[in-house]
Amino acid sequence: MRSAIINAKRIVVKVGSSTLCYANGHLNLERIERLVRQLSDLANQGKEVILVSSGATGAGLAPLGFKEKPRDLVLKQAAAAVGQGILIHMYERMFREYGRTVGQILLTKEDSTGRHSYLNLRNTLHTLLQLNVIPIINENDVVAIEEFKIGDNDTLSATVAGIVDADLLIILSDIEGLYTANPATNSDATLIETVSEITDETYAIAGGAGSNMGTGGMYTKIKAAHMATNSGVPMVITSGEVEDSVRRVCKGEQIGTLFEAHDAGLSGKHHWLAFGKRLKGSITIDDGCARAVLDKGASILPAGIIDVDGSFGPGDTISIYHDGKEIGRGLINYGIEDMKAIKGHNTNDIAQILGINTTYDEAVHRNNLVLLH
Repeated sequence: MRSAIINAKRIVVKVGSSTLCYANGHLNLERIERLVRQLSDLANQGKEVILVSSGATGAGLAPLGFKEKPRDLVLKQAAAAVGQGILIHMYERMFREYGRTVGQILLTKEDSTGRHSYLNLRNTLHTLLQLNVIPIINENDVVAIEEFKIGDNDTLSATVAGIVDADLLIILSDIEGLYTANPATNSDATLIETVSEITDETYAIAGGAGSNMGTGGMYTKIKAAHMATNSGVPMVITSGEVEDSVRRVCKGEQIGTLFEAHDAGLSGKHHWLAFGKRLKGSITIDDGCARAVLDKGASILPAGIIDVDGSFGPGDTISIYHDGKEIGRGLINYGIEDMKAIKGHNTNDIAQILGINTTYDEAVHRNNLVLLH
């Protein structure tokens, strides 16, 4: 699988705050310059490169006199407003020295939840790549309240990789990869070189947030790997502190942890459905329904639903659970109150229960359902 990475044409690289910034909040210019040089060299080889960069809030700390990231949301957003200009100026200046043009894209989650904005983002990214521009993407931390949750840019990088049908996603972290245990506290921890399938055990061995400068821990990177591999994109976690780590990954060297992609990636619509739209609730299905969905590609009928939760309406996206595990996501045909009334009932009884003439036979139609490995 590492050999296949050598042929990757479209590459998304995510870099975290802990790689870009010193502990005092100042930018680590040496690391940024090394990263820019590697990405520029990949572009010179004819590869298409997208950079997802954290660091706006971190870059704004020192100019504002903050010793650490403030807890107050407004102060965080003020730091992001100052730091974003500093960060993009530094990127633009360094990339220009290597003959490369960059374009800045600031996003919020809303930009990937709406179908039209999702498609517009996809078209914009494809156009920039066709124009030999290196897009630099960050979340718009200045205005987005929810974007300060842990690991937002890990998730964003996996979302972007799926949107543009990337051939490879590289996440540069402050740790070499996924270990069998926390290497900071367990001297016997060993690096896991390849993960073929993400399981509950994979999540269990992932630790929490690593440094006080970044916001993402290993757990959020596993979630990103889950998204990327389901979209048909292999992902590598490696250290941003290692010399030429991006170049070495792209040459197929055995560094970091490789998460192997599933053979059948999601289509654009199904990627948006699974990872773009905001989840509004969940349904839990019984064993028979699960077998029909997983083995026979069936739709989900109300008779197979044993529980519902959330606050969703017709057409919203919900999670589908079986035996305590999320197995898929889909567009629900009924609101939650109607689903509570008809769950467990035969399709022929729906009209009478709801007191209406026209009904859907399926709670979730197969065409609007995505299975998660």
